[in-house]
Amino acid sequence: MTVEKINYRGWANSYRISNGEVEAIVTGDVGPRVMRYGFVGGQNFFREFEEQLGRSGEPDWQPRGGHRLWVGPEDPVKSYAPDNGPVAITVHDNAVLCTEPVEALTGLEKQIELRMAAARTNIEVVHRIRNAGTEPYRLAPWALSMMARGGHGVHGFPPRGTHPEMLAPTNPLVMWAFTDLSDPRWTLLKRHMVLRQDPANPVPQKLGTFNSKTWGAYVLNGEAFVKRFDAPGDPSAYPDFGCSYETFTNADILELETLGPMTTLQPSESLTHTERWSCHRGIAIERWTDDEIDRVLGPLVGM
Repeated sequence: MTVEKINYRGWANSYRISNGEVEAIVTGDVGPRVMRYGFVGGQNFFREFEEQLGRSGEPDWQPRGGHRLWVGPEDPVKSYAPDNGPVAITVHDNAVLCTEPVEALTGLEKQIELRMAAARTNIEVVHRIRNAGTEPYRLAPWALSMMARGGHGVHGFPPRGTHPEMLAPTNPLVMWAFTDLSDPRWTLLKRHMVLRQDPANPVPQKLGTFNSKTWGAYVLNGEAFVKRFDAPGDPSAYPDFGCSYETFTNADILELETLGPMTTLQPSESLTHTERWSCHRGIAIERWTDDEIDRVLGPLVGM
């Protein structure tokens, strides 16, 4: 595995980590952001906003693209703390650690660490949030991947059962005020939900749910990106009426989002939130049905 400093899309202080099969790129000029993940020489699974690449120092938060770390529940001010300044990059033990300066707006320090496997496509993405302020801060870690346009985002519900053998609820299905279940971009099935990204449709859509074995997949041009997160506890500990997974789309992006439980961080305390990524070629889903999704994606997400 190699780690090399490169100029990426105008950001001179960027780092590429690769095992020869896949690569990930982070930049030290803004962030922390993972701006690229995919097969070497292949497509970037993440969206990039061309007009914002190579730039820094903007006073307001920029979508920019890639994968980022936020805090939930969503706050119109604090969640959008700008991440437009330099990031400290440390290379150690075949991993790359990206550390943001303490945010003046929140008093939080955010880190993203990438640990790539020596072979195959697996990469562990460790998110850390430290309370560098002087007061307790109640939050949930929130990891958001902004996917490239034109694909399908897929999520699996917890195991299904039958009535009357299973009378207790298994998971929430959370709506926002702008959620429209009649929108044709949704495909709601018994075991899965699918959201299609349509560059011609600017209307936002979002749903959330909970699964102790949270996973999301994005199918794009015959390839799939998979992210997995083990959600500890039960839904009552999670933000947004109990969500460990949320997905959002508009004309620009589709996001696969994982959330950890609500936590009160005392001054100097920190938390971690770990996702496991992989990517896969030769993905062909003929119809968006439960059986077809299980057949193609099931082996990739451990179902």
